[in-house]
Amino acid sequence: MTRQMSGAQIVVKALKDQGVDTVFGYPGGAVLPIYDEIFQQNDIRHVLVRHEQGATHAAEGYARSTGKPGVVLVTSGPGATNAVTGMTDALMDSIPMIVLTGQVPTFMIGNDAFQEADTVGITRPCTKHNWLVRDTNELAKTMHQAFHVATSGRPGPVLVDIPKDVQFANGTYVAPAKADKGHYNPRVKGDMDKITELATLMETAKKPIIYSGGGVINSGKAASMLLRELADATKFPVTSTLMGLGAYPANGDKWLGMLGMHGTYEANMTMHDCDLMICIGARFDDRITGRVDAFSPNSKKVHIDIDPSSINKVIRVDVPIIGDIGHVLEDLMKVWKSRGRKTETEAITKWWGQINDWSAKDCLGYKQEGKIIKPQYALQRLEALTKDHDRYITTEVGQHQMWAAQFLGFNDPNRWMTSGGLGTMGYGFPASIGVQMAHPESLVINIAGEASWLMNMQEMGTAMQYRLPVKQFILNNERLGMVRQWQELLHGERYSSSWSESLPDFVKLAEAFGAKGIQVSDPDDLDDAIIEMLNYDGPVLFDCLVEKHENCFPMIPSGKAHNEMLLGNASTEGAIESGGAVMV
Repeated sequence: MTRQMSGAQIVVKALKDQGVDTVFGYPGGAVLPIYDEIFQQNDIRHVLVRHEQGATHAAEGYARSTGKPGVVLVTSGPGATNAVTGMTDALMDSIPMIVLTGQVPTFMIGNDAFQEADTVGITRPCTKHNWLVRDTNELAKTMHQAFHVATSGRPGPVLVDIPKDVQFANGTYVAPAKADKGHYNPRVKGDMDKITELATLMETAKKPIIYSGGGVINSGKAASMLLRELADATKFPVTSTLMGLGAYPANGDKWLGMLGMHGTYEANMTMHDCDLMICIGARFDDRITGRVDAFSPNSKKVHIDIDPSSINKVIRVDVPIIGDIGHVLEDLMKVWKSRGRKTETEAITKWWGQINDWSAKDCLGYKQEGKIIKPQYALQRLEALTKDHDRYITTEVGQHQMWAAQFLGFNDPNRWMTSGGLGTMGYGFPASIGVQMAHPESLVINIAGEASWLMNMQEMGTAMQYRLPVKQFILNNERLGMVRQWQELLHGERYSSSWSESLPDFVKLAEAFGAKGIQVSDPDDLDDAIIEMLNYDGPVLFDCLVEKHENCFPMIPSGKAHNEMLLGNASTEGAIESGGAVMV
């Protein structure tokens, strides 16, 4: 069915037809026609953020926790440029997002008009695709194409730039079913010969490992269930990237912990010594591989990914399988079962004996002594007191992010929202707002450092306006913790600009917004303070004063292999000391 309506009405109608219920945005002159249409309807909620970067991260949190695309609406010029960081973040982490930007009228484009920017040119490198719509009759088709591109194949952000005169003019609306999706048609079914080849390798592997990533979560809950079935049926150990946490449960008996720079000793050693490495929905990020020429050096390598450009981009593999994770794992299980469900049982039992020896090193060990709170202890207590809640976790970026990945357990997908590829400080707080909008009855906690949290602190106004009971759990070491750690270990303890000499009183800051502030510095008071935070029915800013110079271990130094980790002194004996840690 087609009918005539204004461009602004087409935008809102397309959003409704695509199932959108929430838009994060900030108005300005070039999008006022769209805002006027939003005002005149009740199906779509608009969340007024305090900065356009906050809108994009909130949309990421919404998308990551629901599996649906996040939607952003901002004005032209600075509205669009302020959204660039969030779009780049979403592109790196494969988060589906639709960004709608206003633009000056078509007849003024190129004249340096007020709040004009070349939005399409600026955002081409940080979106999966973008469009400038000059004809209102093309707007509906473009909107539907945008949703198709953002959510199909490897998900990512897209942008539709809409001049103001296009919003005012009348055009024909086309429903999603009638719209041309264009030429983008990613392959979802894997090559059966390659899948059979993988099944054969599984039958003969003596030291296998499954390396899962965010692609498993992006493929949907069925893919996570198939991953669990694969691991449990084969007895193969499972590790994960930062983005893939929760695809296989942290309480599962095949779980090794996170892989990579701050991954566990057992995960990294298993990866280094394996003879079959099955990469499922990950892209061999440099934080995972360590030294590329020493990555899993003696293994047959298999890579399953829906993005052909990721295959052989970083690591050369023996068996490339292009397709959607859910489809490929479903076919793999059918093939493997039809061939008799065979594995090298005795060898894999011996392999687990070696893995258990590595696990016994207790690489996450630390000592909580005296009256100073260790950040690891703070997160362990938070885990103990919240693990039985309907809980979602977001993070900022830094040491606290890695400790959260190490000490919090995720047994389900879509419960862990963090900035992986771009490492965006300021991500976590607005992301927690997006998650809470999507899951109003759930417990949403943002794990933060004081420096990261201050980057988008203005969104406390958003949390208060929409009565969102997000909990901001700040591990306050009064330092740029990860920067300071690198300066200690790699730059001769020259602490160049790695702390602020002027931090706010976070309790008073919370109260200035009308929220609740809690500060704790004594380990004996920590549990009661966390319970107080959980029992409060509004936004809480929790200021946990922690050890200022605690380092995050294990750590693979830049340029080192997986078997060249630095471990904290609490988990090692008799190894070579190196800057407050030991090399193993």
